[in-house]
Amino acid sequence: MLCKVQKIIDRSDTNAPAPTPLSVNFREYDGGAAIAQAALASEIALAITYNGLSQAVMMVSPGNLEDFIRGFSVSNDIVQDQSEIYDIHLTHFDQAVQADVQICSRAFWALKDHRRQMTGTSGCGLCGVEALEQALPQLQILDPVRLPAAEHLIGIRDRIEQAQQMARSSGALHAALYFDTQGEALICREDIGRHNALDKLIGALQHVGINSRRGFTVVTSRCSLELIHKAVRARLGTLVSLSAPTALTVQWAIKHRLNLIHVPHRNAPRIYSPA
Repeated sequence: MLCKVQKIIDRSDTNAPAPTPLSVNFREYDGGAAIAQAALASEIALAITYNGLSQAVMMVSPGNLEDFIRGFSVSNDIVQDQSEIYDIHLTHFDQAVQADVQICSRAFWALKDHRRQMTGTSGCGLCGVEALEQALPQLQILDPVRLPAAEHLIGIRDRIEQAQQMARSSGALHAALYFDTQGEALICREDIGRHNALDKLIGALQHVGINSRRGFTVVTSRCSLELIHKAVRARLGTLVSLSAPTALTVQWAIKHRLNLIHVPHRNAPRIYSPA
């Protein structure tokens, strides 16, 4: 795909926030309505290779891409921590970005071995087992940490809205935020994808060396099992969701000692883990 689009810039040191939302013309469903403009969220295709090996192509919001790649690499168990990422080189096209990531030999050989196992079992009736192992992986059990103070969750939705700068102008964006031990929002990452937003936040936290075992992380999206996987792999201490978790999500949070809190629209926050 990338060879069919125009290359516009090549650089390796960009981690800029997302550009200003695009203004798009529209007209209300009325024959006499005038043409107006709306600011809409941007998205691009991002292709990621590790040591020259193609791994994934996904649609993302075009901002904080290095944060996303770092978080994606950790939360998808490609590297164990940021020290195993040696370099990230981004090549920009008009509607796409190619990310060439250099990782350590241990991580690369583990990635190649996993891909080889997937290829070897795809024709022998075991591919379903491989898929289940990915959906229900073996994860480390975290050391328990204190729950955040109850007052830090008061008015959390209003504070999140203030931190979501891109969503205020365009909408259609999920967010993941880190709040410190004083209840202050330090980092906010936004993306069209809920997984992407959390990956961007994880990458930002690890890149600047913030201890995410303290404070708490908030996701504005549905709290699915995949988000629990990412939180545990990134060794977050507390995950707060604005949408109710599933029963399986709660079970996994309890099992892996990840604090899990749901903040409903009109009711008091609910602690699901620890039980």
